[in-house]
Amino acid sequence: MIQTIRLVFSNLTYLVISFAIFAFMLIVLLILSEYVFLEPYVVSHLPPGTEFGLLLIVILSALSALVIPMNLFRISILKSSKQKMSGSILGSVVGSIAGACSCGPVGFAVVSTFGSIGATTTAFLTNYEAPIRLIAIVVLTVTYFTTVKSLKIECKINS
Repeated sequence: MIQTIRLVFSNLTYLVISFAIFAFMLIVLLILSEYVFLEPYVVSHLPPGTEFGLLLIVILSALSALVIPMNLFRISILKSSKQKMSGSILGSVVGSIAGACSCGPVGFAVVSTFGSIGATTTAFLTNYEAPIRLIAIVVLTVTYFTTVKSLKIECKINS
């Protein structure tokens, strides 16, 4: 596994992409989960009992920053076989999107736009935020291991 990570991240492009994905996802998820407020000043707030949610956000951002560049590297290696690529890309996208499930201030816009369906969706996402993020972490972990296995086979990396 370490050799595969070294192979992918020895290229500066994928390393920069990884840092950009981590920073972007972390900042966006912290703002949406109301850990960081932008008005009137940039302020962070960690209410007691929400440490687990913050940990899930950091893990989700880190896994996304690890998996997405590896899949981009895999795409650049396997330009000819598009069917082999679709599974790992789908896992990355689903895992990343599922992790961004908290509504925070966005929930009010959803409720006012979609009425009772929006209110039900907002309540569901708020109540099951941690389990949905855990599922997203599992999906990204499975995607990571399948991508590593695929890169080992396709790039002929010895264990």
